[in-house]
Amino acid sequence: MDFRRRFDYIYRTAYRLQNLKNHMFQVRELVIFKRGIYLTLSFVLLLWGIKSIEWAKDIDLGYFGILPRTLKGSIGIITGPLIHGDLLHLMSNSFPLLILGLGLFYFYHKIALEVFAWIYLATGFWVWVIGREAYHIGASGIVYGLMMFIFWGGVFRKNPRSLAISMIIFFLYGYMIYGLFPGDENVSWESHLMGSVAGIFLAIYFKKVPIYIGESPPASHYHDQEDQVFHTVNKVKWDHTYPGNIHLHYDFKKNENEQEPGETGKPDLSN
Repeated sequence: MDFRRRFDYIYRTAYRLQNLKNHMFQVRELVIFKRGIYLTLSFVLLLWGIKSIEWAKDIDLGYFGILPRTLKGSIGIITGPLIHGDLLHLMSNSFPLLILGLGLFYFYHKIALEVFAWIYLATGFWVWVIGREAYHIGASGIVYGLMMFIFWGGVFRKNPRSLAISMIIFFLYGYMIYGLFPGDENVSWESHLMGSVAGIFLAIYFKKVPIYIGESPPASHYHDQEDQVFHTVNKVKWDHTYPGNIHLHYDFKKNENEQEPGETGKPDLSN
């Protein structure tokens, strides 16, 4: 009886540890998700804050855009993505940034900041090098970079979950492929193209970094109740070999005839 009570205490303790581990998984999921929302929303609010200053002061900050191959225009590598021409321009970039940014900071949370920074800077620099002689403004290059990174990042990993994410991105934003080619002279297709190139390069470079699809805690065989440790366990056995060729087989299936709620059934001893 003393042996069985000790054994029962061990498994009660193990079950509590399992519950703690499950809780830690859930907390980690929530932390990653909240961090993604916070960082993405902060960047989008920054864009709206700058546009609000333009409206309030009745000024045009377009001259802070990228002016290719000029020294004064190089400042636009940093400031250009923060400036937008009008409300429609800002809204058309805000919603994709929220969705793609959250996807980046959730599925690739370990490298998200690094990827975002490289897309931001590389897109601006390449536009400064090859762009037309005009001020290039707006965060659409970042949007294209994020889209391509998430899409090709899933393709290169070749696992069902990452491919599913790629297909969702393609379904939502596949139409944006037309923005990679010259068309409307008022649209910076160079930013779209260079952002896409940056996203693809980064997807190749980071292809060995595992994608985060949420960590499911190991399935528990137990249901915690006040008056019993194991509500239903379908014949879980542990085999321990001891000197003398004695094998102990512990069957923890619930015994309805047990009087004491903490007991787990009689061990089967065989020589």
